[in-house]
Amino acid sequence: MSDALKLFAISILFLLPLAAQEAAPKPEPPAAPTPTRAPEHCFWDRTNLLLFSSVAASRALDYTSTRHFQARGHGEALIPDDVVNNSAGFAALEAAGAATSVGISYILHRTGHHKLERWMSVGHICVAGFGDVRNYLLD
Repeated sequence: MSDALKLFAISILFLLPLAAQEAAPKPEPPAAPTPTRAPEHCFWDRTNLLLFSSVAASRALDYTSTRHFQARGHGEALIPDDVVNNSAGFAALEAAGAATSVGISYILHRTGHHKLERWMSVGHICVAGFGDVRNYLLD
């Protein structure tokens, strides 16, 4: 065999593995992770029913604690006296506060903000509960 033929055969032997590597399909890059949504739940599920009941209870306690507060001779700073001294008007205001909390939770639920939906009620309960305890402790 001539030197040229030997050189050609050796070069083919070295180039075949490279050609095989190039011909093999390249693996596709991993797909970008798709964002996962929070698991959906029914709006009137057990957790929300408990939270909304607690909001209503804290608003009812706000009504009674404000009456207790006024009976001790203190004046209400946040709400005008005309509203607080009108039993029906004040009860309607407390009911409207609870309904607004449920309504905002519903909007958050419909827009997919399920954690905020729950935290809305938790925050309302905490703020109202703080006010209730404060009103009962003032003498």
